Amino acid sequence: MEKFFKLKEHGTTVSTEILAGFTTFFAMAYIIFVNPSILSLSGMPTQAVFLATIISAAISTLVMGLFANVPYALAPGMGLNAFFTYTVVFALGFTWQEALAMVFLCGIVNVLITVTRVRKMIIKSIPESLQHAISAGIGVFISYIGLKNAGWLEFTSEANSIVSINSSPYNANLTTYDGGIGAVVTNGGIVPGLVNFTQPAALLALFGVVLTIILMVKNVRGAIMIGIIATTLLGIPMGIVTITSDVLAANSLGSAINELGITFGAAFGSEGLISLFSDTSRFPLVLMTIFAFSLSDTFDTIGTFIGTGRRSGIFSAEDEKALEEGSGFSSKMDKALFADSIGTIFGSIFGTSNTTTFVESAAGIGAGGRTGLTAVVVAGLFILSAFFAPLIGVVPPAATAPSLIIVGILMMSSFKDINWYDFEEAIPAFFASIFMGLTYNISTGIAAGFIFYVLVKTVVGKSKDIHPILWGSAALFLINYVIMAFL
Repeated sequence: MEKFFKLKEHGTTVSTEILAGFTTFFAMAYIIFVNPSILSLSGMPTQAVFLATIISAAISTLVMGLFANVPYALAPGMGLNAFFTYTVVFALGFTWQEALAMVFLCGIVNVLITVTRVRKMIIKSIPESLQHAISAGIGVFISYIGLKNAGWLEFTSEANSIVSINSSPYNANLTTYDGGIGAVVTNGGIVPGLVNFTQPAALLALFGVVLTIILMVKNVRGAIMIGIIATTLLGIPMGIVTITSDVLAANSLGSAINELGITFGAAFGSEGLISLFSDTSRFPLVLMTIFAFSLSDTFDTIGTFIGTGRRSGIFSAEDEKALEEGSGFSSKMDKALFADSIGTIFGSIFGTSNTTTFVESAAGIGAGGRTGLTAVVVAGLFILSAFFAPLIGVVPPAATAPSLIIVGILMMSSFKDINWYDFEEAIPAFFASIFMGLTYNISTGIAAGFIFYVLVKTVVGKSKDIHPILWGSAALFLINYVIMAFL
């Protein structure tokens, strides 16, 4: 194990890697339950998606650990699953089988741009100031996830601020909705605020944050994992964590296996790829949808790698140099990008939306994970979760929220490496970092940073400093937003 993962070389131990794997898993285990709840709205069988989520996460994370030897975990991405359901199926009218087919094609595209070094060229094109902004922005993003999961935020929206309900224009005279209310979209009139902390979950998360901070300040080994376990245990007497026979029987592995037959390979059937390309009039829309899938997937991954890898030292200066100058898979980042790119293919085959590198991997990295052993542990835990899903499910979001908040704080230190007194550097950095958290989307933040970087450099007469990849990426982002505005 030492020889394969090179633990001493990376300054880590087996126990640290195992602890980091548990930490990452519990920080992202929510996807096992959230992903089916979102994709099932498109008509997909819930139990099948539950098992597909676990299988795709386990396989792709295992490849990441064994092939790339880095501590990143993969699973169907949040945001991408919402795009799958609410945009591709609900708004554009594709079936879930056709949507899976497009996810598969997106995976093929991602493999091609990885093998042909396009992804590496993208990374090389990003200026250092934007790389620091991406790192800090991910800190803002995951801290915001932590605050939301902790139940500390509430949002108030007046009726005239509501734009749509269940993807249909809001009608104030409509008082009932078939199947209930699934999604409400509001404009800038929504106002965030702090809860009054009378809710048990918010109080439990507050305990977890305070405990984890104390442990971190005292440099206690495994502080983040200890915080998760202690908070979960406290949730039992508080009534937040319930362990009953009904809860333990909530998910059946047998029924999940039976339903998996419905989604497995559905992307290639008559209702998938064949149906997708049977109507030539839809070709432009299909291509743009695949492009949107690929764009979000690619930049989510690149943002996570740059944001967490540089600060932690997982991707060293030598790795970055090998990435730029080497050929084939000569660096860890080469291998990591390839491992990530095939994750989406696995996901589409089994029946789930784009599989991507999870930003919650930062929790395990913060706990000391530095090699692929961390990822292998996460993959193993995903496999076990298929058998012990009810037990995994008792870990509440309030228990994992503190770890995300703490790791976010650590990552935001990259803000100090940005020259905020230089407006040319500060403007793109601001939009790249802050937009990640406020829009709840890493790729949106990167898009904003790229666009404003190109704009500022052009205005001050330094367009020659802009890498062609940035020109192209900014243009594609703008085209994507224009097209999405008319969908």
